[in-house]
Amino acid sequence: MVTALSARRPARPGPPALYPCTITHVRRAPKRYVLRHRTYLWLVDLDHLPVLARPLRPLARFRARDHFTGRAPSIRAALDGFLAEHGIDLRGGRVLMVAHARVLGHVFNPLTLYWCHGHDGGLRCVVAEVHNTYGERHAYLLHTDAAGSATVVKNFYVSPFHPVDGHYEMRLPPPGQRLRLSVTLQRPDSPPFTALVHGTRRDVTATALLRLSLRYPWSTLIVSAAIRFHGIRLFLRGLPVQPRPGRRTSESAS
Repeated sequence: MVTALSARRPARPGPPALYPCTITHVRRAPKRYVLRHRTYLWLVDLDHLPVLARPLRPLARFRARDHFTGRAPSIRAALDGFLAEHGIDLRGGRVLMVAHARVLGHVFNPLTLYWCHGHDGGLRCVVAEVHNTYGERHAYLLHTDAAGSATVVKNFYVSPFHPVDGHYEMRLPPPGQRLRLSVTLQRPDSPPFTALVHGTRRDVTATALLRLSLRYPWSTLIVSAAIRFHGIRLFLRGLPVQPRPGRRTSESAS
């Protein structure tokens, strides 16, 4: 049996791990609409990214160019650079990331999460990196409470049906046997928009990865296509499109 990269299997619920999950978007205004799809996410340690047996590598790759500015030599270096801009030094502390891997050459991560620990092992902060379908990226620095909750002002264009205003209420407890995440957009005089992620942990084995890859083929491409497809449906149902501010390139994530 082929497993991901480490000769010593990490104790549960440590990384690497797979989370088959359901992602749900609930829009309450101006028309109620629910988008639900199934996929799978990875939990990885940024200092010990999984390396699969050669035949399986096209099913899971983690590339620095897919995160933050895309110019750093590693995802960890990119994250440390972002944190340094905000006066945070983890001093080599552990970072756990939940994200889609690059599958068959394609990746799209609407939301990548990083739980950042200090040298003493304590959680220092959480970083939420958002990608939109226009190829732009933005990262939010969050200081979560004991329940994993934080609030942050929205300042990045994501959906063409929401302007850049309001704030996010995020609940991002560290992943364990279950992955339970929620992001709620609160806007003035408007019902909230909510995104939910619910998943259950699986060990990383060749069998588990192959099963998920067959069950959700081209998983990241399908996520991207589903977002666009449902955007078209909302447009056809009469939802007004909000103008997009000046382009934010991947070079300006902050």
